[in-house]
Amino acid sequence: MAEAHQAVGFEFTVRPEGLDYKLSREVIKNIYVSGVTTWKKRAIQFKNGVLAGVYPASPSSWLIVVIAIMSSLYIRVDPSLGMIDSIKENLPGRNLMSMQTRKVLSAILFATGLWLFLIYLLRYILKALLSYHGWIFESHGKMSSSTKVWLNLVKMFSGRRPLLYSFQASLPRLPVPSVDDTIHRYLESVRPLLDNEQYGQMETLANDFKNSSAPQLQRYLSLKSWWGANYVSDWWEEYIYLRGRSPIMVNSNFYVMDLLYVTPTHRQAARAGNVVHAMLQYRRKLERGEHAPLRALGIVPMCSNQMERMFNTTRLPGVETDIVQHLTDRKHLVVYHKGRFFQLWLYTGGRHLSPSEFETQFQRILNDTTAPQPGELKLAALTAGNRVPWAQARMKYFSRGVNKVSLDAVESAAFFLTLDEEAQGYDPAKTGSLDGYAKSLLHGKCYDRWFDKSFTLISYTNGKVGVNAEHSWADAPIIGHMWEYVLATDCFHLGYTEEGHCKGDTNKGLPYPTRLQWQIPKECRETIERSHVFAKQIADDVDFHGCLFNEFGKGLIKKSRTSPDAFIQMALQLAQFRDQGVFCLTYESSMTRMFREGRTETVRSCTSEAVAFVRAMQDGETTNAQRLALFREAADKHQNMYRLAMTGAGIDRHLFCLYIMSKYLGLDSPFLKQVLSEPWKLSTSQTPQQQLNLVDINKFPKYVGAGGGFGPVADDGYGVSYIIVGENLITFHISSKFSSPDTDSFRFGQNIRRAMLDIQGLFEPAIHKSEERRKQTGLENGKKDI
Repeated sequence: MAEAHQAVGFEFTVRPEGLDYKLSREVIKNIYVSGVTTWKKRAIQFKNGVLAGVYPASPSSWLIVVIAIMSSLYIRVDPSLGMIDSIKENLPGRNLMSMQTRKVLSAILFATGLWLFLIYLLRYILKALLSYHGWIFESHGKMSSSTKVWLNLVKMFSGRRPLLYSFQASLPRLPVPSVDDTIHRYLESVRPLLDNEQYGQMETLANDFKNSSAPQLQRYLSLKSWWGANYVSDWWEEYIYLRGRSPIMVNSNFYVMDLLYVTPTHRQAARAGNVVHAMLQYRRKLERGEHAPLRALGIVPMCSNQMERMFNTTRLPGVETDIVQHLTDRKHLVVYHKGRFFQLWLYTGGRHLSPSEFETQFQRILNDTTAPQPGELKLAALTAGNRVPWAQARMKYFSRGVNKVSLDAVESAAFFLTLDEEAQGYDPAKTGSLDGYAKSLLHGKCYDRWFDKSFTLISYTNGKVGVNAEHSWADAPIIGHMWEYVLATDCFHLGYTEEGHCKGDTNKGLPYPTRLQWQIPKECRETIERSHVFAKQIADDVDFHGCLFNEFGKGLIKKSRTSPDAFIQMALQLAQFRDQGVFCLTYESSMTRMFREGRTETVRSCTSEAVAFVRAMQDGETTNAQRLALFREAADKHQNMYRLAMTGAGIDRHLFCLYIMSKYLGLDSPFLKQVLSEPWKLSTSQTPQQQLNLVDINKFPKYVGAGGGFGPVADDGYGVSYIIVGENLITFHISSKFSSPDTDSFRFGQNIRRAMLDIQGLFEPAIHKSEERRKQTGLENGKKDI
């Protein structure tokens, strides 16, 4: 067979006089090209590592400093104030060197030390500048003179052409808020949710904590903040994610959808080929650190630390805690189709497979008619069930032999790909198409996604794609960054032929993807089936509704001089009250990536101001003017809380770390126990869009993503993810549980729609007046021109 011939590197025969072998020229050539490519890649990584390591300076600046010092010596000026002479007298082996050599070497050493000192000085100045956050609290469109000066200084000290990790050493540490501020803000956040008696009890607990164990816990936490890069992130990853023993499917993992309106090709293998190739292009730039760092206002850098583990990463199960395994430069992919696992090599001759070559390989897998091995069909259900049975099964059945080899292939793969057997995607002609698409991405059949991988790419039969992502290693904006790059590259750079195939020639001589082999005993198959049954109960209980709100969007909201996020959060509070008849503790995710190794903080959206506004909306005797005034107070309060969270003054991560510290010290705190046990019945998150600005959505309005979502956090609550798409569309991904008699995702979606329209109605007179004033101004300007 042709593929068998290509797979053989050399042939040999054994003869009485010795060994006779023939080398394959083609394979030797491929080995040579692969080696050259590897060393070239290492050289680029080393170069970029040096560039990022000396940033904001550059290697060429070292030469400038050396030349300047050497020149000063020749005009008999000593800028070192005698340090060069001191170095000259203390050089090791100075007796073996001439006076001139010692002088030159001493000058170079001094120049190098001065250069390093200047680099650290520049970094310290930039870190001090980035510790200023006053700009974020200023009104939109109104920038103070001090902020303008600050922005210019940040630009000046930021250098030119930064790489992905150039700013990491200059990012400030996440500050530890004061206990007094945290407790004050906590009590303020729960006041609208408690009656007078309950609030009095909570206030007593808080004061007891503040006056007893809080100072000791705070001192240790402050020490940790100075010793570690971030006082929250390591504990957050370990205790919130890795130590959880319940299934990560639905409870932790999240999903991201494809383009909403456009499907570039309806050929499954072709779409998967382009997308995988685009992902490898992204990974190559990521490993070399060549992506531009994200920057707020285009100036203030965000931490890029989470991006390091995007590829070649797997969450490994443990009996007590999981671990995140990250490898480097994996050269293969594992593909799942109809219960079979295939290993596919990503390189040939030292380069990535082309899109057309990937299409060929994926089509070969789709055409493969072999049956799954015993236990292979639902094997991935182990990653969907409880963590302890999976950890025990992994140690008992997958620690040796062919099972270990195959499992290592899965866990060390660049990522996991499922060639799904269904067609999914948004179809306006089909009711509930977005709901089914969301559920498929979130849990599928509970055994056709490897939920432990950093992400699973899912390719559907109609050409649609999507991603299921494990949450411990990073947050949604990180996956979103990669996904925007992939979709833009797929549609606008790689493209397809008129027949829908990938562009380019196909190498028919590629070795076929290889089947992974498994020997799964009956006892293990029983464990797999139990995990599947348990996971399916969770999946079947998820009630999902995708809501496309296109009555208006960000454009109209901005005309009312309101933050779109605050507008939506107030609408969610109104919808929640109308749906449940009560207010609840509300979680909104905010990022803290302006700090080194920052992840997220919580914004508690249900404030006293929000409650007052909602009650006014439900009160028929309140005028629209009064409602509008209350809305503005609530929106301003929310915006201020969001800004506090982004700048390290949130309350929930601080309380979480105080609780972990109390556990380490063996201190009992009823207050912290109460805080950490409170359920989030409404959990919300905004999915970021246009992080890279690779597609002009005004010019290509159909090329917009549908966003992503997550499962319900509380048994009797809602999970709501939303994405503000362009100027005229907002998508909501709403989840709850069928088992709860009090929740209904479709009903909640209808309440959100009605709340959005009701709030917008408050602004119509003001917007109308503003439009009339703008038109009148335009007419007057026209008369003046005439």
